[in-house]
Amino acid sequence: MASTTPEAPSETPRSGVTVTSHRDTLVLGFPRRFTVAEAVPFRQCLEQLLPQHPLTRRVVLDFSRTDLIDSSGLGSLITNLKQARSRSVPVEAWSAGTQVTLALSLAGLDKAIPLTAGTEAVNPAQAVNTKERPAVTHPSVRSVPKRLIDIVGGLIGLAVTALLFPFIALAIRLDSPGPILFSQVRLGWMGRRFRLWKFRSMVVNAEALRDTVKNEASGAFFKNKNDPRITRVGRFLRRTSLDEIPQFWNVVIGDMSLIGTRPPTADEVDRYAVPNWQRLDVRPGLSGEWQVNGRSKVLDFEDVIKMDLRYQENWSLAYDLKLIVRTFLVIFSKRSGAA
Repeated sequence: MASTTPEAPSETPRSGVTVTSHRDTLVLGFPRRFTVAEAVPFRQCLEQLLPQHPLTRRVVLDFSRTDLIDSSGLGSLITNLKQARSRSVPVEAWSAGTQVTLALSLAGLDKAIPLTAGTEAVNPAQAVNTKERPAVTHPSVRSVPKRLIDIVGGLIGLAVTALLFPFIALAIRLDSPGPILFSQVRLGWMGRRFRLWKFRSMVVNAEALRDTVKNEASGAFFKNKNDPRITRVGRFLRRTSLDEIPQFWNVVIGDMSLIGTRPPTADEVDRYAVPNWQRLDVRPGLSGEWQVNGRSKVLDFEDVIKMDLRYQENWSLAYDLKLIVRTFLVIFSKRSGAA
């Protein structure tokens, strides 16, 4: 007969997460800070715990002590949620404060993990452009001057886009049948999903043909220098970076910044190791370290990660302005654009 007395709490190594088992419930108590240092050792927690507690029918994530969670913490939660689902064990969250709830909402985890027992109600839409944000985030996200530069630069960029639109639209339509614009769901700050816009540079069924094209890059992103799906006009647009200018709209509404990290697709993020989620601590950028350091030549995903983390470490308004200037120099050089 199973004991009804809860076992003494134990702690998972180096993660600071306490583990308590009572009847058919496994309670994980999270520490005040749940960032990359705690998230990495926690990533395989349920994979190890559930076999040790075979009677478990429910997992509770207790956030009553937690006021600090970053994108790496969210990544490790997603990994453990998948492990629980593979064993058909439901997961719910208890006592999540405003900051934790916003972090979960931005990553869409509030839809996968029921939030109960004292969880504070919040509006995740307010987390993008207001002061109501998760406590742990990169200072660039909170910078008012950076946001003002983004708005001014984005509006100027939209004006340029409007002037060029008729000519680019006509060229695309004459070269290849299909829509003028292409959109794709990407992951931004704290894993928040948004729709990124570009001028279409590939054939209409490019996504369906992806498996027929060799990936010349290593790691969690796709690259082929001579991708046959790219149209003739598309190659010109990519070489001049004109395919990217509709993203000034994403900058104006706050999905992106003029300067930041490369916005990944959902399938790329699914392949991330927990530390790689750190690149989502900032808003993705229309340009950044990767774009000004030869994006067509960077074929190793780990190099992209290093550039993204280097940007976060070196960030300042002056550094952003430096990267903006370098972006223009690259665009107008012979090395500009993507293959």
